[in-house]
Amino acid sequence: MLSRKLISEVLLAAMSTGADFAEVFLERTLSKNIQILEDRVHMAQGSDSSGMGLRLYKGLETVYGSTGDLSRDGVLSLAGKVAGALSQTVSTPAFCKGGLRFVESIPFNISPVRIVPSSVPNKDKIEILRMANDGARSYDSAISQVSVALKDIDRSFVVANSDGLYTGDRQIYTRLTVSSIASSGTENQAGFCGPGRQAGLEMFQSGIDPAWCGREASRIAMVNLKAVYCKGGTFPVAIENGFGGVIFHESTGHSLEATQVAYGNSEFCSKLGQLVANPKVTAIDDGTIPGAWGSVNIDDEGRPGQKNILIENGVLKSYMIDTFNARRMEGLRPTGNARRQNFQFAPTSRMTNTYIAPGNDSDEDIIGSIENGIYCKKMGGGSVNPITGAFNFAVCEGYMIRNGKICEPVRGATLIGKGSQVIKDMDMVGTKVDMGQGMCGSLSGSVPVNVGQPLIRVKKITVGGR
Repeated sequence: MLSRKLISEVLLAAMSTGADFAEVFLERTLSKNIQILEDRVHMAQGSDSSGMGLRLYKGLETVYGSTGDLSRDGVLSLAGKVAGALSQTVSTPAFCKGGLRFVESIPFNISPVRIVPSSVPNKDKIEILRMANDGARSYDSAISQVSVALKDIDRSFVVANSDGLYTGDRQIYTRLTVSSIASSGTENQAGFCGPGRQAGLEMFQSGIDPAWCGREASRIAMVNLKAVYCKGGTFPVAIENGFGGVIFHESTGHSLEATQVAYGNSEFCSKLGQLVANPKVTAIDDGTIPGAWGSVNIDDEGRPGQKNILIENGVLKSYMIDTFNARRMEGLRPTGNARRQNFQFAPTSRMTNTYIAPGNDSDEDIIGSIENGIYCKKMGGGSVNPITGAFNFAVCEGYMIRNGKICEPVRGATLIGKGSQVIKDMDMVGTKVDMGQGMCGSLSGSVPVNVGQPLIRVKKITVGGR
């Protein structure tokens, strides 16, 4: 990457029009994606990208630019363009004359990797894919199509700024995804399984069985093939642990990001210290879980990851805050949540591993408390308007509950509601937390996140169906 001397030159050149803060973000990302489709290796692609992002602050004004040209001329040209985009007041801070002095910070690595994916030949990765493919194919003769992919990402970056910070990190991600299609001859239904970790290929030696992933994707497809369409209405629902946590992530989590709160665009603005959820709900965003898909040793502004209690016993305790939006939020500090997809994006406040903490209700009591409702075993993607909190989610595997018993499978269900209301209606919280992996899109691109929770009950919610 760049020498510290050149980084200092870039920062000072960028501040020449009056910026009070400048930040350089240098990144190199290696990725590999191998896919089996219709029992054959369909794709084996790799990429190697690198570049620099440059950000300026001047009070509450900010400018960002990026380049893939890391030559001296390329990065100084970017500095000139970014400086020129800022409202101009020519000045060079006295402490900067003669160059910046950096203090290097080396983060503690909470997610050490034993088997770096780039060190493993393709044939060994393909064997992992074949195990998943065979597991999916062998589940039932009605499985008509299987797609299996193994993607690994090796991301290294350096952050340096005009405050003298100089730090960096390396993040390695590995994820296996299996998509199965079950066919009756007249209709098709899908199932999906996609475990991932911030780890290397050692994850397949410690807890993730490719064949099981294949069978799980096909199991869900077969359940949906045999399911009847869900009837719409207002029901109590039980939402399973793991990826069920997407309901908090989407319905409430985005509305707690400073990206929304700092501009008054969240239903949770100015509510710190207030009761906003059922007292049984404690919600956490924790970037410090070793090996977790959404963890960070440091965030993309160079700050250590943190465990942030967002809601405690129903009371709003914290937002997720990046450095720029902290300027708009008087008395509040950054929380280690600044993230970006790559150097082409300015970082902003994003979730890491976000989950509802365990409660005291047994799974049996939660299911048994519902006379007529829906058991949401697997949730799919969703969307939310963070200003109003209105959301909707797909239920990928659902069942009717009658008289406290899980009954026939249903398909086509969606959960529709408002974030501030659904967390008040979470009136039973189970004891066993699990996590699910996903990619979250927002202003700073797509980033890996974990969502999680125990089994929970929402006492009433609108269920869309047929």
